[in-house]
Amino acid sequence: MDAHVLTLRKRHFVLWRPARTAPVPALVIGRLRPGAPVTLIGEQRFDLSPSGQHPDLWLLPAQDCGLAEGQVYHYWFEVTDAHPRRSGQRIRVTDPMATTVDWRIRAPRPSGWGYTDDDQYPSAVIGFRSGELVPCDVGGESGESGDVPAAQLPPNNRIVIYELPTAWAATTGDGEYERGIGTFRDVQALVDPDATGANFSGLKVLAAGRSYLVDELGVNALELLPPADSAYERTWGYGTTNFLAPDFELGFPTEASHPTPDRDLRGLVARLHERGMRFFVDSVTAFARFSPYLAAATDDFFILDPLNADPGDPDRHDSRGGIRNGFGSTLFRFETFHESYDPLTGGRRWLSPASALMRTALVRWMNHFHVDGIRMDSIENVFSWDFIGAYRDLARALWLQRCGAPAGDPGAEARFLVVGEELTEPQALLRQNRLDGLWHESFKRYVRAAVLGQGADGLGFEDTVRQLVDCRACGYADLAQAVIYLTSHDVEGFKNERLVNYLQNNGVVDCEKRVKLAFACLLTAVGIPQILAGDEFADQHDLFDPSGHVSEAGGKQVDPVNFSRLEEDWRGRVKDYVGRLVRLRTSSDALAVNDVEVIHVDLDGKRVVVWRRGVPGPGQLVVVVANFSDYTTPPGPSAEYVVPNWPVTPPGRHWREVGQDRPVPTEWVGREPVFSWEAKIYVME
Repeated sequence: MDAHVLTLRKRHFVLWRPARTAPVPALVIGRLRPGAPVTLIGEQRFDLSPSGQHPDLWLLPAQDCGLAEGQVYHYWFEVTDAHPRRSGQRIRVTDPMATTVDWRIRAPRPSGWGYTDDDQYPSAVIGFRSGELVPCDVGGESGESGDVPAAQLPPNNRIVIYELPTAWAATTGDGEYERGIGTFRDVQALVDPDATGANFSGLKVLAAGRSYLVDELGVNALELLPPADSAYERTWGYGTTNFLAPDFELGFPTEASHPTPDRDLRGLVARLHERGMRFFVDSVTAFARFSPYLAAATDDFFILDPLNADPGDPDRHDSRGGIRNGFGSTLFRFETFHESYDPLTGGRRWLSPASALMRTALVRWMNHFHVDGIRMDSIENVFSWDFIGAYRDLARALWLQRCGAPAGDPGAEARFLVVGEELTEPQALLRQNRLDGLWHESFKRYVRAAVLGQGADGLGFEDTVRQLVDCRACGYADLAQAVIYLTSHDVEGFKNERLVNYLQNNGVVDCEKRVKLAFACLLTAVGIPQILAGDEFADQHDLFDPSGHVSEAGGKQVDPVNFSRLEEDWRGRVKDYVGRLVRLRTSSDALAVNDVEVIHVDLDGKRVVVWRRGVPGPGQLVVVVANFSDYTTPPGPSAEYVVPNWPVTPPGRHWREVGQDRPVPTEWVGREPVFSWEAKIYVME
């Protein structure tokens, strides 16, 4: 299944401008001349012509452009600027369907009023081979195209997601703090023992022979914070500019001769799949940063000022009933419709241009980069639940086609996931089958309160723990509907900072114990665990605003993960502990089902809660004994803490405590001492 416009682009340069039939757009095309700086040579200009069927679809056959076999070209579309706040000059814009962009070559800035340097759009890149236009990097690279059968990838109920930002840092040998871009090649070195990274090749965690995420931590799903191309110089990427292209910076290590984002991302995904890991993308669909459609078809795609828009404008409000917020980017219109060419089907119908663009980009990412899961960012600012449902349905259809499986095939269906991020957790989206899951933000509040021995959201301590161990207590129907986490990338504001900073801000001295306790909750609770990169070794903030807070102006999207901290002893112990629990979570039958029961609560001078995962009987069980207090069993030869209702141990079975990876003598099962702010995780084998 391919989008009609992407098939059309194999032999034509294509510009789709819904509801706009004049003035005539043009193609400006040339070739790159290497140098410092790089320049464009052999520039040519060709007018496009309207399609015979669709007056808003402009075409130029590639064969009419005099292109040379095997060459790579840089190009723009020249249009009359449609932005109402500018002077309507002719302006060169990136192809909105560009599959690769090159920010080293930017168009001239128009001279009229209202223009800034931000209106110098980067060139699109395309190759010409065997009479067709082909996606490639500036050097002609196109990367690997291999894939693995879906059955070789873990199902939703057995995944642990590693959420990885692309802003990284390192502490050098002389103690200097260095911030940089964790490129696709750096990420690959976290997975592939034969890779050594690029910008951060000096990090021990990226050394040859080491596969940190697989062999040491054991996670089996990687989610990249938005990997699509963004005008932002590496924050965490929440401001996509070119939706069909992988990010230019992430494919351009500092010592590389030229950018190779397409090749590098495809190579990364191939290595992930070889190691049995799923690839998730963080998809920004609510807004764009400097999109070419801001000039080519402004009002058809965007609402520029929701706050001052007509109160009846269908795109003004978010799903909470407030005014939509683009967070510095420009919001798409999803509830404004035009009769137009449909880039997905090639037909003509009433459609939302923004919806059609986002779903076309989805086709590109699903088919070309073999995506195994999607997180939809800021769905309250998308607002349109119809669009969210259509996006999810298309993603699932493309996944099933890739698997060669029919709709409803349980094996294939269980190995793909589309989740939404909306902090109020609108579960009607799940009941209406518009999303597969949601970020379970409440879990973060519950577990953070619990590891301080407190209740959250007006609940008592016991009820807080009961809510955190079972997402169904919060209205979810299945563990795969709730993504749970200790910290999210959204670290701005009270109680949202990284876990270690949160603990320190609440007066905790021994953070190692509390971090381990939090991870014990995360990795044994009912839900899909997600780890923000760095939390597994107790990473903390380095960047703050002048008031010492993590804010939009100081730290929120620019504070990197610092893998150098892995070398500190206590952080290494935390990582090893988390790794043992992750491997349990991904392999345990007891943790792959919804069954959970709190079997013991002791609030008599202490806060000890015990829960069991798994179905009692001959199957595997996991029991968690968690002490959320300063209480420690008094020492002595008969020191013990008895857990009533401990599950019966069938003949021939025994128990192992996972945190310390040790067998438990039969006589001590259910009777071991407890220690302050500690959890013991027992598995019956």
